[in-house]
Amino acid sequence: MAIDFDTIVNLSKKRGFVFQSSEIYGGLRSAYDYGPLGVALLRNVKAEWWRAMVQMRDDVVGIDSAILQASDVWVASGHVASFTDPLVECTSCNSRFRLDKLDDSEQCPTCGNRGTFTEPRQFNLMFQTHMGPVASEENVVYLRPETAQGIFINFENVRRTARLKLPFGIAQIGKAFRNEITPGQFVFRTREFEQMELEFFCHPDDAEEWFGYWLDERQRWYLDLGMSPDKLRLRRHDADELAHYAADTYDVEYEFPWGWDELEGIANRTDFDLKAHAERSGKDLRYYDQDADDRFFPYVIEPSGGATRTTFALLIDAYTTEEVGGEERVVLKLDKRLAPIKAAVLPLSKKPDLVEVTQKVADSLKPLWDVEVDVTQSIGRRYRRQDEIGTPYCVTIDFDSLEDQQVTVRDRDTMAQDRIAIDKVVEYLRDRL
Repeated sequence: MAIDFDTIVNLSKKRGFVFQSSEIYGGLRSAYDYGPLGVALLRNVKAEWWRAMVQMRDDVVGIDSAILQASDVWVASGHVASFTDPLVECTSCNSRFRLDKLDDSEQCPTCGNRGTFTEPRQFNLMFQTHMGPVASEENVVYLRPETAQGIFINFENVRRTARLKLPFGIAQIGKAFRNEITPGQFVFRTREFEQMELEFFCHPDDAEEWFGYWLDERQRWYLDLGMSPDKLRLRRHDADELAHYAADTYDVEYEFPWGWDELEGIANRTDFDLKAHAERSGKDLRYYDQDADDRFFPYVIEPSGGATRTTFALLIDAYTTEEVGGEERVVLKLDKRLAPIKAAVLPLSKKPDLVEVTQKVADSLKPLWDVEVDVTQSIGRRYRRQDEIGTPYCVTIDFDSLEDQQVTVRDRDTMAQDRIAIDKVVEYLRDRL
């Protein structure tokens, strides 16, 4: 089922997934704040990535590098010279666009005039600031445009302290910043975002094999989280698309409401980065293979995904409408591991004795899962609200609960209900979550 873009945006705002940043001041374009449900969903997506990429593997470790790094890092990486997009400006309405993203390179999408664009000029995407009390060329620093370089400059630190042998990976989740010319599509393309990146180091002779491995592995991760197979694909970069460091790149793309677009890039970065940092820093970043008595720069396979983009895509993919009893039911059929609220505890009325039992049940669940207690509106309306935010289970406390010490547990997807003992609720949910 095709989902209308505005429907998802409205749901996100209505239910507290995403808010416009600085909204009370009119909003800051392309900047968003994650509300109570949004931050929980985003946290769960990142946790599942970390679990799959670090926790469940013996050959990957994690780091968390600083957002601010020495300017030489970005000179060596090529970002200062090459991290640019072609910018054109309409002389009629002064709107600015990325030339390579225009459907018609001659017509302005804003005012409709043709032949009014300036000659393209290269626009560097990095945010620049200064460190220290004086703004000078010597004090220039950049907000990192990717998390990868923090891994490369720590390659030897991590290899030595974690006692790693090839092949191995270093993973990181963190904020990155790009001064996009034309941000848009809600949280899909913003100037501040979170990346989930792995740099997997291997012998140059094994690079192609590992490249294929990570192409398969990364697709499998999205499918395991319930993403529709017919809305997921791999697209290989054309030669003129490849980044300056890449020998080969594929994008994992999702079919968004506006069409196919990138979720994640998987690149063979060769030995470009370690060589570049070794040359500029003067430090030997080669790997020493004791068995072969050989020193060399490892090749790097990089799966680099957007945490915010992935969260947005999963939200779209989970959105479902059904007809129940002649009425439309909106359900977010999120994988249970991702659901912001795992269980809602709902008393049938606000009477103190029911509320007391409700709190007792909720308190038993909170050490294990994110739980919400909802006492307002009719039970039917509360069920619908929990369906709409993706809550897998609702636990209802009714008047019989006071007598038989049992509650009703309702499944989000099937709407089936089970009557179980209060002291068995934790066990029941643990078997299902």
